Amino acid sequence: MCMNHCCRVSFQNVLGSVLVLISVSSCTMVGPDYHSPNTVTPDKWHQSLPGATSSNRAEIQAWWRNYNDSKLNRLIGLAEGKNLTLAQAKERIEQARAARTVARSGLFPFVDGTGGYTRSRTTENGSSSFGGVSSDTYSLGFDTGWEIDFWGRNRRLVEAAAANEAASVEFMRDALVSLYAEVAVTYLEIRTVEERIQITRRNLGTQKDSVKLAQERLDAGLVPEQDVTQAQANQANTEATIPQLRQQRAAALSRLAVLLGMYPGEVDRLIGTSAKIPMPAKSVTRGLPADLLRARPDLRAAERSLAAATANIGVQKAELYPQFTLGGTFALQAASSRDVLESGSRNYGFGPGFRWQLFSAGRVKSLVKIEESRTREAYHAYENAVLTAVSEVESSMAELSEERNRLAALDRALEAAKKSNDLIKRNYKNGLVPFQNVLDAERVVLQTEDNRAFSRGKIAAAYARLYKALGGGARVQSK
Repeated sequence: MCMNHCCRVSFQNVLGSVLVLISVSSCTMVGPDYHSPNTVTPDKWHQSLPGATSSNRAEIQAWWRNYNDSKLNRLIGLAEGKNLTLAQAKERIEQARAARTVARSGLFPFVDGTGGYTRSRTTENGSSSFGGVSSDTYSLGFDTGWEIDFWGRNRRLVEAAAANEAASVEFMRDALVSLYAEVAVTYLEIRTVEERIQITRRNLGTQKDSVKLAQERLDAGLVPEQDVTQAQANQANTEATIPQLRQQRAAALSRLAVLLGMYPGEVDRLIGTSAKIPMPAKSVTRGLPADLLRARPDLRAAERSLAAATANIGVQKAELYPQFTLGGTFALQAASSRDVLESGSRNYGFGPGFRWQLFSAGRVKSLVKIEESRTREAYHAYENAVLTAVSEVESSMAELSEERNRLAALDRALEAAKKSNDLIKRNYKNGLVPFQNVLDAERVVLQTEDNRAFSRGKIAAAYARLYKALGGGARVQSK
């Protein structure tokens, strides 16, 4: 009777101690609490861009529709569903979610089922007079344990895992932003090359007319044979650029196929051939520098990585203090399987415990310093990411603005070159200028037209790069 009373008292004391530990641990967490960095960005953009506005975020999210190209829209949709790099990023989200569940499991007790059967026999040649005895033991039960999160170690682990999960989502969104831009830029490169091929073929027709003109004047005895051979050489050199352009198209098509998770032949049949470069509306929605902190997923990922690093400081700091646990075992043991479930077969033990690293030769403190350094590193990475984001937008706006100016000059140059080419050919027919002037004028027209097409392609691609720099295609994090 006294023994049972003592057991009850001991159990009550243990239970009371555990409840006190749990209540205290619920409000104790070592390590720094995370606060979002107070990042200062410029009030406005340094680079001016005519036609830019600071509203209509929906336009940035689906910026590729501004090109009014149905095939580009379809490519964007296919890329989102088939791109293998994006698929890898999605799998990393699944891994991060599972890791968060693993971290959260540390907040709860574990229970392991046990069971077994043992046949044993004592030796007859031992010191005991009861040698040679055989016995059976049947057991069925469970082990349980619980780490009382007194210092918040497991809660910090959950905090870090949640931040890592959020970062993995943002990394996936950043991959999506890059994918949209790369698909658009590569597609625009293909269309640019196709327009340059069309321009080259059109100029070849003009150069063939020049060969015919020189041949007619040679037949009439008005010019030397070198006029004809020069015209033929000029035509052949122009023809030689077409295989180079086709090679560029094939290379771009292969890159586009990889982005779409398809083979080049499939993509070629999908996009067909066009001699027109899709050009978006001249207006651009760019917002303000501060908008990048919410708009760009790579910045949000860097901020979440900083939060995870901060939480990991608390995980390591908790190792400086004793870790409290509550464990127990319960089993039913009997010599006969028929008696296993009898109340007299009970065998149990329970009680609290603790572990404290009193001496580790500075290992734990060094681990804390490592996490503190990693947190500072993550902060510097975040700040650098913000600077890089602003720089990318500024550079993209400068590229777009200056390429517009270049295209305007090329438009004037092409108009003058065509007019000059007509005048020179007319004068050549009248015998007023040498044929070299005709060749030079034709080269200028071809080069200027080609440069103009290349410039239009750069402007179209610059829009895509600008929208990528603005975080175009990603969901905006609400305030």
